Amino acid sequence: MSLQPGDALTSHNFGLQIDGVMVEYLAEVSGLTLEQDVIKYQQNNGATGKAGVSLLPGTQKDGQCTVVRGMTQSASFTQWINDSINGRMATARKNASIIMMDFEDNPVKRYNLRNAWCSKIDTSTVKAGEAAALTESVTIVFEELVIE
Repeated sequence: MSLQPGDALTSHNFGLQIDGVMVEYLAEVSGLTLEQDVIKYQQNNGATGKAGVSLLPGTQKDGQCTVVRGMTQSASFTQWINDSINGRMATARKNASIIMMDFEDNPVKRYNLRNAWCSKIDTSTVKAGEAAALTESVTIVFEELVIE
C-alpha cells in the first residue's frame, strides 16, 4: 500500500543511514531544523526617493537533532558514537540521513546531514523491578542539512 497523491506520511516508519547503510530504525527524532540567516538590505528607490527594504537569503546555519533508539548492539552506530565522543573526528564525521518511509518501507523523504557526528548520549533510566525497554538519546550535530 504505497502512498497515493494527497496522502501524508505517517510518523511511525523512519530510520537512520550512515554513509549509505541503514544502521538503525529509530523510536523518535526531534529538533531537526533547517535555518538560514536573513540579510536586510535597505536602499533608496531612485524613482520616488523613498527608502525600500529587501530581505535576502543568507548563509545556512549548522544544526543538531536528537534521535532516540532502542538500546541495541548495533556495532556501527556504537562505533560512530565512540569515535565522536573520543574525538576521533577523521572517522567520526559522517554523512548521515534520516529517512521517512511509506507503508512498504520505500524511502519517501530524506534529511541528509553532512559532516554529522554525535555530541551527546543519554541513556534511559534503569530501575530495578521494571520491565521497560532501554533507550539511548543521541544528539547529532551537523554542518549542513539538505532535504530531498
